[in-house]
Amino acid sequence: MARVKIDLPKTFRFQTTIPIRITDLNYGGHVGNDRILSLIHEARVDYLQSLGFSELNIGGVSLIMSDVAIEYKNELFHGDKLLIDVSAGDFTSSGFDLFYQLQKTGAIGQVLIAKAKTGMVCFDYSSRKVMRVPDEVKQKLTEA
Repeated sequence: MARVKIDLPKTFRFQTTIPIRITDLNYGGHVGNDRILSLIHEARVDYLQSLGFSELNIGGVSLIMSDVAIEYKNELFHGDKLLIDVSAGDFTSSGFDLFYQLQKTGAIGQVLIAKAKTGMVCFDYSSRKVMRVPDEVKQKLTEA
């Protein structure tokens, strides 16, 4: 079976730090794979907020996730500080990808934990229809 391979951008436009809580751990004593997706969601909200957007109002439209890919590299444990870098790319008329680089910081420097990508589609929840990416959104996401 072919493994997921995510090509990250060379530079990222945003970074947030999220501490790992005891509730993020699974029975294996490390952060569960489902929690990584939740941490990515938190980083996405922080990123959009830094640009004056939210998932429900990004230039007058909302966002819905169309796909996700995560490439796991190392473990995370309670008390680790997780740095998540976020950047947008691969724009289409109705969506774009968000790329995430997850690293933990520690005595030995930064260690890559995971790479991820989420496909985001502009959406109108009241009409249940896909919308165009507003020009303002593309501009802010590529400048930020």
